[in-house]
This record gives sequence, C-alpha cells and structure tokens, in this order.
Amino acid sequence: MRKRLSLLLVCVLAFGLLGSSVALANKTVTVWAWDPAFNLYAMEEAAKIYNRTAPDVTIEIIETPWDDIQTRLTTAVMAGQTNSLPDIMLIQDNALMKNVIDFPGTFADLTNSGIDFNLFADFKVGLTSVDGKNYAVPFDNGAAISALRVDVLEQAGFTLADFTDITWSDFIAKGKVVLEKTGKPLLSIVAESPDLVMMCLQSAGTWLFDEDGEVFLANNEALKEVIRIYVELAKSGVMVQVNDWEQYISSFTRGTVAGTMNGCWIIGSIVQPEDQKGLWSVTNIPRLETVPNATNYSNQGGSSWVVRADSPNRDLAIDFLAKTFAGSVELYETILPSSGALATYLPAGDSQAYGVPHEYFGGQAIYADITQYAALVPQVKYGVYNYEARDAVGVAIAKVLAGLDIDSALREAEETVKFLMDF
Repeated sequence: MRKRLSLLLVCVLAFGLLGSSVALANKTVTVWAWDPAFNLYAMEEAAKIYNRTAPDVTIEIIETPWDDIQTRLTTAVMAGQTNSLPDIMLIQDNALMKNVIDFPGTFADLTNSGIDFNLFADFKVGLTSVDGKNYAVPFDNGAAISALRVDVLEQAGFTLADFTDITWSDFIAKGKVVLEKTGKPLLSIVAESPDLVMMCLQSAGTWLFDEDGEVFLANNEALKEVIRIYVELAKSGVMVQVNDWEQYISSFTRGTVAGTMNGCWIIGSIVQPEDQKGLWSVTNIPRLETVPNATNYSNQGGSSWVVRADSPNRDLAIDFLAKTFAGSVELYETILPSSGALATYLPAGDSQAYGVPHEYFGGQAIYADITQYAALVPQVKYGVYNYEARDAVGVAIAKVLAGLDIDSALREAEETVKFLMDF
C-alpha cells in the first residue's frame, strides 16, 4: 500500500512539475501597437532582451493601427468584455488621460509597481499620470523636426542653413523657389489633418484649451494664423495633400516631395530607402512670426505603454516593461539608429550613442541635435477633450479650404466641442 502511495505521489509530483513546465512554456504577453519601423521594431528588440532571462515567455506583437486600438478599446469597455483586449497596449499620449478617466479600472495603476518614474523626463510622466497616479510606462520623445533632402535644396540654390531658425513666411517663400526649380513640394500631409496645426500651436506655447480647461478656438489668434499658413502652404503647392498615412510615407520615401515635418519618430520611415542614404538632413521647424514668444521647437505625437488591469498576465506584463522600456539602456541604444526612437528614459539619454554621426543624414549627429530641440519645446496641457477639439479643427480646415472664412469655421468648431463636452 505504501509503495502504491509513494508511486502515486511521485506521479502526482511529476505531473505537477510537467504541468508547471507546460504553463511556463505557454506564458504569452500580447501587445498591440502600430508602425512596424518604429513601435513594433522597438517591442521586438525589447522581447529579445527580456527573453535572455525569461526564455519561457512569448511576447506576441500584433500590428494594430492607432485608430483601431482606440475603437476596440472603447467597444470592449462599453460591452464589458475587456478580456478581448491585449495585455499591453500602446496609447498616444494626447489620448491617455481621457482614456484613463473615461474607462476607470481598465488600466493598471503602476505607481507602486517597482518602476522608478523619476528616471523619465518630467513632461512625459506628466502626460501619463492622472490624479498623481502613474498609468503608463513612457516611451518615445516626439520632438518635432524638419527633415529635408539636401540634394534637392542644392538644386534650388539653398543649404540646410537657409531653413534653420526661420519663420513660416521664409519657409513658404523658399519652398516656392524649390517647387519652381525642382518640381518638388517641400512637404506632404494627410488631407485636412490637424497634425501640422497642432505642431505649430505648441511651438507658440498655446493649445486648443485655456488654463481653465475651456475651449479656446474662436478667439485663438495663434490658431487663426496657423490655419492661414496651412491654406497658403496647400494653395501654393509647397505642401501637397494626400489621402492617407501610407501615401504620406511613400511621398518622401519615393522622393515625390523633398521633405517632411513631424515628430522625430518619423526618422524610422525616412531611413527605409537605401538609395537616399546621405541625402537627408534635420533642422528645427519654422516659427510663427506674428505670435509673441513663438519658438522653432515643438512636439508631435509620442506614446506610452499601458497594461490591462484585469489581465491574467498583469504582473508578467509589468515585469517585462520594467526590465526593458523602464530598465534597459541597451534597448534604447539598439533601437536608436534604425528607428530614431529618442528615449524619455533619462539614463539612456546619457548614452554615447546619441552623439554618433548618422550616415543616412550625411554624418549629422541628429540625435544630439534633436535632444537639444526637445529641451526647448514649450509645454502645453492637452486636456481631456483633446481629440474632439483636434477633429473639430480638422473639419474647420476642410471648410476653410472650401471657401468658408476662418473666423466662422472656428466659431462652428468651438460650438461643436462645447456640445460634446456637455453631452
């Protein structure tokens, strides 16, 4: 009898160990993110680093456009089916606060998770915190850049210096010369997208809401000036409008336009064509000459990683982020050359990798330059209804291009946002 019990015990223990081994082998953390050349690439490299010490964990990365993430998140929470969401999601910084407030309990509170948020840039931590609690691991720096094809500029008689520390009037005037002499617009943008408008606004230290959180569109003189610039860019041909993001990327990777103006994360897309190596350079963006205290520096985009609060792999997902995006200088050194993912993780910012000349940009130490730009970006408060206001501005741009005056378009936009805020 004792032998049978002993044999049974051995079998139970063996099965338990086997079951444990199988469970470990099936540990999978799912991740939703967009942009293969930037965010997905960074996550893939993070997975490699984590797997050195946790080879039994699979990081399953699923390419998901940002708009789809927001839509699926909203649908899942409203339906009470958050188990359909991944363990980790990438959330745009300008939408994070609203999602945390609108969907309480959906995202894990990381405040006491062991992640040291003092090791991240203050402005980034501020964007990922609500009521003093940390809800995301900060990721990329979105410092704005003007990236230009120096070979095209030279054909028109210009150098990069001619586009550095300039005003928008200067940019448009020189852009017309480039267009006339080379046939290439300087910029492209997704039709009626408010991204360029937002970038210009922040460069002047203003936004779509005032200090009290009230809608600030109809009487926002800086916004009116930016829309005037947008219209002139479009009508002059210096900027060409395209239908979607894919066409936007291909417009400069295929060389149909001579540059792009966006957050520095766009570098990951710029460097894809091998035949353009050495033909690009980076400088700061134009400033609004009619707006007091306007600068040549801004931010566009930027995103951070959140963890689903009710995920069965919650602790594992947090541990993964803590040991990679919140704990590995090597990760940021690895992804920097190919993707341009400048860290907001402060220890990585001290790396010598930031001073290395970049071959694709003619030997320019672009990351050292962009780090300087980032330090000069005016800070603004995005507000809870940031996306509603952005969308309203996008509609206003379309109406102005169709012939409506700017004042009327912005009054209509402001009323729309106020209605949505009161709804």
